[in-house]
Amino acid sequence: MSSNQPGFRLPVLGEDAGIDIDAELRKLDEEAAQTAAVGGGLKVDTEHWYDAMVDPQFKKSQRGDTTLLVSGLTAAHDYLVKAAMTGLGYKVEVIDAPDNDALRYGKEFGNRGQCNPTYFTVGNLVKFLTERGRRDRLGARDMVDKYVFLTAGACGPCRFGMYATEYRKALRDAGFDGFRVMLFQQKGGLKQATGDDAGLEMNPKFFLGLLKAIIAGDVINGMGYRMRPYELEAGATDRALAKTKLWVHDALVNHTSVLAALVRGRRELGRIRCDWTRPAPRVSIIGEFWAMTTEGDGNYQLQRFLESEGAECDIQFVTNWLLFMLWEGRYDTKLRAELRGVDNARKGLGKVDIGKKLAMLFVADLAIRGAFHLFGACVGFRGYHLPDMDEIAETAHRYYNNNVRGGEGHMEVGKFILNVLHNKVHMTLSVKPFGCMPSSGVSDGVQSMITGLYPQSIFCAIETSGDGKVNVQSRVQMYLFKARQAAQKEYAEALAQFGVTAEQVRAFFDAHPGWASGLHRAPHAAGGTAADRLHEVAAFIGKSPAGVARLRARRLASQAIAAARALPGRLARMRAKLMEKSPILVQRAKEEWNDARPILAERAKARVSQVAETVVRLGRPPAAPSAPAHAAA
Repeated sequence: MSSNQPGFRLPVLGEDAGIDIDAELRKLDEEAAQTAAVGGGLKVDTEHWYDAMVDPQFKKSQRGDTTLLVSGLTAAHDYLVKAAMTGLGYKVEVIDAPDNDALRYGKEFGNRGQCNPTYFTVGNLVKFLTERGRRDRLGARDMVDKYVFLTAGACGPCRFGMYATEYRKALRDAGFDGFRVMLFQQKGGLKQATGDDAGLEMNPKFFLGLLKAIIAGDVINGMGYRMRPYELEAGATDRALAKTKLWVHDALVNHTSVLAALVRGRRELGRIRCDWTRPAPRVSIIGEFWAMTTEGDGNYQLQRFLESEGAECDIQFVTNWLLFMLWEGRYDTKLRAELRGVDNARKGLGKVDIGKKLAMLFVADLAIRGAFHLFGACVGFRGYHLPDMDEIAETAHRYYNNNVRGGEGHMEVGKFILNVLHNKVHMTLSVKPFGCMPSSGVSDGVQSMITGLYPQSIFCAIETSGDGKVNVQSRVQMYLFKARQAAQKEYAEALAQFGVTAEQVRAFFDAHPGWASGLHRAPHAAGGTAADRLHEVAAFIGKSPAGVARLRARRLASQAIAAARALPGRLARMRAKLMEKSPILVQRAKEEWNDARPILAERAKARVSQVAETVVRLGRPPAAPSAPAHAAA
């Protein structure tokens, strides 16, 4: 039927159009065959376009003339990552935190419809290259040859898996075609960019240096957010932290002790005087990783804004993200363990020793936790409990499937619920960037149901777009007003409960500087730090020095007895948890023990026989010397 025929109309779905489909297909096949016969056969173009920027080349011979650019975390982390890589022999420079000018560059040269972190981070690199080239009067080709950008990469359902492509697209459009963007995959392990001629060697030294820098940056930031809201001299904490970062930086560059540098910083932080009678609202910042971590215009300097409003920030550390990735490895390995007979994919478990892999992930988790607490103890950051990823997953799974990945995954839901159940904070603030698919689904969807289940919670979700600063800060202030009232009420109720006044508490801290030190952390008893400290010292107020000493000794003794009594139950729970969560690892250990037990038994028997023979030999009397032959004659 031709469209030129009178009365032509398009057929409606489901009605007979009078067309023989099989005949039409045969006709198309005949036409294709005639075309092939006339043209000597179909020719298929097998040459595909290849983006040379996908596989950037950075060789060892180029190290002396090439500068690595790093950026994307907090100022402390970027500064210490630079130090770690400088200590490995690289030339490194830090790009400042993205600002609104970087956002404009990102929107000009990036794709449309990207999320806010993409625009900020991509635009920040383009801005740096453009302004640095203008300042140093270098052309685009010179900038491409001189600099390499190093960033983290990963796959996933959100746009984070496309960051490298976005960088390359924006750089090409901005005139820096061929600029090298190098990725180290978050889950790639140690098998990345190795080789004799690799300019950037991602070997154990590389990752160990990064780990030191990340954990040191975490504990230094933690001390800042813990002390800054209560300092009596404005700026004292920042000055002490600047010195601490410098000492750790020099230690990483010169391969000296990072722990000693942190201890030196602890002495500096210990001199800061704080007022622990201020009932500041404690605010937990959760949400999309970059939006809740950055300290620039990407989240409207959210952390500093909260502190300027009198709040204490409870931030999420980069170490938490490392622990989350290890949890993902354990969780996915256990789910796929029964498929290893047919799991021959590129990252499958067909040829993987599952027990060994789980053991390595378990040991890595313990090592990171141990390193964090060691670094924290050196700088004075005690009393912080890294999140139990299994607890978070179990808490969130009812509302957010653990298999749904992207962004923070289920962690945002689990953290919010645990904040409420354990009275960890007065307010939870979820930061999501405009256009972030995973975080928007969590904050706008699941969390609204959670707030209905826990009406006592104070939950504020904000969206950052780069141009809504006034609206966001106004929204935060509304919720912060409620949190401030909750903190003040909590502190007033604690004063009434213990029958003391704020002046008495302040006088006690003045008389006992050990309890007033910023290096001291009171046990968790309430949502705010001031109330925690009040619960700890209330029983000592009004006592003589001798009475304080006796009461403190009695408390320490009771705590030791309680810990000793709880130890068997704790060990039993750990054993039960291990049996429940790692059956494959436990079964593997049993099998290896059954294989090794006969060998160890034989070795033990041989050792016992050897010792017995030695004892018998030593217990025998010495043999009498034989007489000479002529004497016998």
